[in-house]
Amino acid sequence: MATSIIRVDDERAGAEIAYGEEDCYRQSIELLEELGFPKGVLPLKDLQECGRVRQTGFVWMKLKAPYEHFFVATNTRVCYAKEVTAYVDKFRMKKMSGIKSKQMFLWVPISEMSIEDPTSNKIMFKTPMGIGKSFPLTAFMTDEEKHKYLQENAIEPN
Repeated sequence: MATSIIRVDDERAGAEIAYGEEDCYRQSIELLEELGFPKGVLPLKDLQECGRVRQTGFVWMKLKAPYEHFFVATNTRVCYAKEVTAYVDKFRMKKMSGIKSKQMFLWVPISEMSIEDPTSNKIMFKTPMGIGKSFPLTAFMTDEEKHKYLQENAIEPN
């Protein structure tokens, strides 16, 4: 069986790249909005470089240092490595690397995040083994997004 080796340079060929915290933050928020994800789902800090290859859907985000974030609404701790990568499509990030979630006493890699049905108000996270867990979209929305979402859908806040 033949094995193909993909060089990192090839995977990133033709990429749109942003440098610096401000430009990277703006690019990452634009990407999340374009894909249909809430802005708070990837709360990455100290971004140094962000890139996207539109032809393949490959994206990456480099941070100054690994970063941990606690999502209060889901009671979940998530660790982001110095580099987070994924292949993206509308409502889906797959083949993700650099993200782990603490479940009980174990750090579990997250390999996919998706919104199967935008009307369901649920976002699903999966491990490389295909085991998944879903949460309400509102758990990852910024206050501004949540307020707008609740108004548009005539839902009373908790």
